[in-house]
Amino acid sequence: MSATYPTTRLRRLRYNKAVRQLVREHQLTCDDLIYPLFIKHGAGANTSINSMPGQYQITLENLPKEINELVALNINAVLLFGLPETKDATGSDAYNDNGIVQQAIKVIKMTAPDLLIISDICCCEYTDHGHCGIMDDHTGCMDVNNDQTLELLQQQALSHAKAGADILAPSGMMDGMVQAMRTTLDANDFAHLPILSYTAKYASHFYGPFREAAGGSPEFGDRRSHQMDFSNGDEALREAELDVQEGADMLMVKPGLAYLDIIQRLKQTFPGVPLCAYQVSGEYSMIKAASANGWVDEMPVVLETMLAFKRAGATMIITYFAKDIAKTLTLN
Repeated sequence: MSATYPTTRLRRLRYNKAVRQLVREHQLTCDDLIYPLFIKHGAGANTSINSMPGQYQITLENLPKEINELVALNINAVLLFGLPETKDATGSDAYNDNGIVQQAIKVIKMTAPDLLIISDICCCEYTDHGHCGIMDDHTGCMDVNNDQTLELLQQQALSHAKAGADILAPSGMMDGMVQAMRTTLDANDFAHLPILSYTAKYASHFYGPFREAAGGSPEFGDRRSHQMDFSNGDEALREAELDVQEGADMLMVKPGLAYLDIIQRLKQTFPGVPLCAYQVSGEYSMIKAASANGWVDEMPVVLETMLAFKRAGATMIITYFAKDIAKTLTLN
């Protein structure tokens, strides 16, 4: 029998703050948060990212200080992006054992051995053309050669694993990227390392600030040949099925807020697979801009979006707000 008023009064569960907290369906904790870091060579001051207020390109010298701050805030996981000193056509710094991210991993492990390091595996930050792999005209126009790029991703994954990364996260949306990495990792005594696949990474307009932060804007063209069309939903299920079959241990949806439906569909289809939502740079910057203009109250809006990700089915959330959220959770 359906519940009816006045026998059922749902407001009984809302009048009292303690009752509201008691019956709350979803909770946000620091364990849910992953903080992205942009690492560059050198010493001295960090470089502020103009389009992402409060975010910085952090020097290797200052990295221990940043890591100690995160540990003090009970943030347990970071996602690393590197800014190499030099770039070339194949993004060789990505798989150089002395590359910027490889050095950063070692610094972090010396500073906070228990901090979880997720290493982004892609070429766009390291190539002089800004694309996600080896470029050629095999399709009649300049485009990423999928299968040749897989070989670079294998080298990069192995190099980052040897440096001490705890999780590897392929983000280029190359066909077969998970299988290629899994094969190489397993053959080199890294069968224990999980793969967090950027399973549904859309060709989104929300990435603009990130490209300033990571110095990875394409020199020509765009990435629509490999990132997903944001008109598509069913395709995400096909991508996820392939990734799971190839050995992905966790799946990711990027961006986050405009793709809550994709998060929910993946959660329903693959209920046992941990699912990550990436609140991307554009989402961060829009909230920051609205807050700076007095149009929204920043932290309540941030927390509302975090709970939206959790409600949709996300197990974990990558967010540039992680430090601010951690401070807020501690106060509450």
